Amino acid sequence: MSKPNQLHLQMRVYHRYLGFFLAGIMAVYATSGVILIFRNTDFLKNSIHKVEQLKPGMDEKAVGEAIDVRNLKFDSTSGAVQFFKLGTYHSETGVADYTLKKYPFVVKKLTDLHKANTKDPLFYLNIFFGASLLFFVLSAFWMYMPGTTVFRKGLLFTAAGILLVVLMLMV
Repeated sequence: MSKPNQLHLQMRVYHRYLGFFLAGIMAVYATSGVILIFRNTDFLKNSIHKVEQLKPGMDEKAVGEAIDVRNLKFDSTSGAVQFFKLGTYHSETGVADYTLKKYPFVVKKLTDLHKANTKDPLFYLNIFFGASLLFFVLSAFWMYMPGTTVFRKGLLFTAAGILLVVLMLMV
């Protein structure tokens, strides 16, 4: 068994303190990630009923843009009333009567973490978090000396984790 050198000891220190720092960030990301799994359901969403005056005679694309509903499709028509999943649009009067399902403010902010792009300031947090997690992964291999039983078992668990993700992607 070899002796820990200065690099191993320093990596352990960086790994430990970065781990403590990232624990809070990971808790928030984990919570928002679990919430996003249920995004196609009404889990944690509030119903918001709206009645809006729009222009009469709009098509489904224009109505969708006006009420901020993506891919709005009219399901059926009864006279001048167009029915869609969330409500109705009266093509003669222009009245849209619909119910939206939206996350409360705090939950919406949490889910925005995962959906940030380069136009959002959260983008920098996501880059930092991703880079930190990558460092965390790599520094874990300096926690134990190569050749030890713990290190070899750690490599097996790493391989098992990679294999699990690949298998899940294939399902």
